[in-house]
Amino acid sequence: MKALLIDFGSTYTKVTLVNLDPPGLIGTRWAPTTVDTDLMDGLTAALEGFSSEERKGITLKKACSSAAGGLKIVAVGLVPELTVQAAREAALGAGARVLAAYAYTLTADELEEIKDIDPDLLLLAGGIDGGNSKVILENAALIAASGLTVPVVVAGNKVVAPQVKALLENRVSRVVVTGNVMPDINVLSVEPARQAIRELYLEEITKAKGLEKIQEQVGLAMPTPLAVMKAGEFLQKTSQKEIVIVDVGGATTDVHSFSDGRPKRSGCLLKGLPEPFCKRTVEGDLGMRVSLNSLLEVVAEEDLLADMPFAVDIDELRAFVSRVTSDRGALALDQREKQFDQMLASSCVREALRRHAGTLTEAYSAEGRFWIQRGKDLTKIDSLVATGGALVYAADPESLLIDGLRLGDPLSLTPRQPQLILDHEYLLFAIGLLAEGYPEVAEVLIQETLMPLGR
Repeated sequence: MKALLIDFGSTYTKVTLVNLDPPGLIGTRWAPTTVDTDLMDGLTAALEGFSSEERKGITLKKACSSAAGGLKIVAVGLVPELTVQAAREAALGAGARVLAAYAYTLTADELEEIKDIDPDLLLLAGGIDGGNSKVILENAALIAASGLTVPVVVAGNKVVAPQVKALLENRVSRVVVTGNVMPDINVLSVEPARQAIRELYLEEITKAKGLEKIQEQVGLAMPTPLAVMKAGEFLQKTSQKEIVIVDVGGATTDVHSFSDGRPKRSGCLLKGLPEPFCKRTVEGDLGMRVSLNSLLEVVAEEDLLADMPFAVDIDELRAFVSRVTSDRGALALDQREKQFDQMLASSCVREALRRHAGTLTEAYSAEGRFWIQRGKDLTKIDSLVATGGALVYAADPESLLIDGLRLGDPLSLTPRQPQLILDHEYLLFAIGLLAEGYPEVAEVLIQETLMPLGR
């Protein structure tokens, strides 16, 4: 018995064949994702890399996808640092990209912005249970009258949730009411909303994206980022270690952390909304192909060039970026271009970790100095797992990651000296697809494919 596991990525379609009994990896193949024609063409091309004998005996097919833009969500809530943030956590944990988030009553301009963004789904929150009901009702009425037709997940004040649903029904394509993402002050409850988002993705959004054929033929199970998160959850559970996963892709850089993130130093006061143990952030301006131009805006070109081991003219770097952004499947042609890729990938890792991790602020009281922590303290996590093509196929992934961990700000609570692990077969997505139904196979894949680097 064999399993065929597929990731329809934004740049490449990756295919993994696995023996289920006895468990073991057969191999992996990939081909450019054919998002502009038929996604099945890219799958067929990737499968041709296996022999006819290897393809015999497939009894299980499961796929994940981030093609066609992945799962795009707009979050609407009451207070930015409370219900809006809770809604973002729910959406990101479901494997989505949060393209925008809005607080308080929506304005006409904001409604137009949402139409221009054209999300796959709206997540509507606001008010603790029994608390503010005015804003979520106003926003529901405005959305209903706006002409927006995308599905809406209602995850706010449970007292008025039936009224919110009544306002939206027959005005948008689907309304699903689920548990409040913040039922009480500073209490997160994101799993019901995450589950509702996943179900809508499989039932409604795959049709809107033209992914029905994939659903019918290979069983589209979840968005790719959710598969990676499930792999991280499984790895954390089996290892009993605190873990961070960095996934550098062509369009985004995702960071997943599996840690309570509580303060590690004495005299530190934790403030802000509690952080989920399993947290994901996605940086749409940090990517190795689609988002390279925005990366150059985030990280000064002069700083990038300072990291190069040889002299580089800024025009040479710009020419490389222009070439690979116009052809997303382009690879580095020589040693100099490989060094460009390595340096750019390190910058993605460093900036994404900085944004994901918490921060410290110095403060004083009558008793003396103390520290205020906001967000997660990841300074002492056990392992950092690297995945994504830019890391998996790097010439020197260890040096790339060490450079990405280089501390730019001592008050940023990024990982300090974790064990570095490389997903050298690019299989985290496959481990995530197998984790729930075939945990023993997933564990064998971890042992076979997650390779400690010699730090």
